[in-house]
Amino acid sequence: MQEAEAGALGELKAAQVASAKKRGALLRGAGLTTGLVVLLIVLNVATHGNFLAPGNVINVLRQISVNAILAVGQTFVIITAGIDLSVGSLIALTGVLMAGTLAGLPGTPYVALLLAAIVGLGAGAAAGFVNGLPVVKFNLPPFITTLAMMLMARGLAFLYTGGRPIEISNGPFSAAGSGFLLPTLGHLIKIPGIPMPVLIMLAVVLLGNYALTQTRFGRYVYAIGGNEEAARLSGINVFRTKLAVYLVSGALAGLASLLLSARLNSGIPQSGQGYELQAIAAVVVGGTSLMGGQGSIGGTFVGALLIGMLYNLMNLLDIQSYAQEVVLGAVILAAVLLDEFRKRYFGR
Repeated sequence: MQEAEAGALGELKAAQVASAKKRGALLRGAGLTTGLVVLLIVLNVATHGNFLAPGNVINVLRQISVNAILAVGQTFVIITAGIDLSVGSLIALTGVLMAGTLAGLPGTPYVALLLAAIVGLGAGAAAGFVNGLPVVKFNLPPFITTLAMMLMARGLAFLYTGGRPIEISNGPFSAAGSGFLLPTLGHLIKIPGIPMPVLIMLAVVLLGNYALTQTRFGRYVYAIGGNEEAARLSGINVFRTKLAVYLVSGALAGLASLLLSARLNSGIPQSGQGYELQAIAAVVVGGTSLMGGQGSIGGTFVGALLIGMLYNLMNLLDIQSYAQEVVLGAVILAAVLLDEFRKRYFGR
């Protein structure tokens, strides 16, 4: 009898927790949607209806592509209650490594492009491995390990280049950052086509969302973020899963670097400064909890879009770049406070 009562109470509690999570997700979605609609209206009014023109929408999407790709990787890490501060410096390191690879193979553009991509994504994934191993093996705080990698990666980028940019002269590589696909579709809406960075960004967002919501790996990520010890006791390989999320974050930093370097036609050791903060901001604004256990790739994409449009608005209003950083910091703080308010008064 007592076992039956305990089982019924357990089921009731589980139902209550599930209901609270669903209510929290609905509130986050409603808040993001409201913020996006309000900002779209403000921007469209400020630009006399030109902001929602197809060409400008595509331009905004291209501008947020690097940050959105970084933020997808950051989402996996933050859902496990971790953080990755190294992605901005990894953009610099992987960018100069890819530029150096391309410079060493000038006569074979497509082979050079393939090798450069392997070098960039491989170096990013290797750095992610170095980030994650002390976290899962020695239980070190991810803030410390990724901060160390942030400093090391930036220093290695400067050592490799001597502080000077490495010029890239490879047509196929440059096309990844500035080329267009689907010109026929583009002509219908009076643009040259769909920019390659936008298509790559959308592919990363869709694949990331699928991995997080439709695979065993994604379920493990949520379980570890919700309660790591309970996940371990239930048979989840916490070591492998947490290491994998840092590998994903590092590899996506390499991919983001490829797009940025291709657009700039050079590997620059100073590139990527502050990008880790913008990626974290997109994740937090998108509704992912810094405490772990909840969040979504869709929310992160909307968060990156909101931040991109906010910067666009501030540029239209001629707000100084220093003041823009103040506004971004205030937005992050407001997002965290609103998340805490939601959890305190409406449940998880």
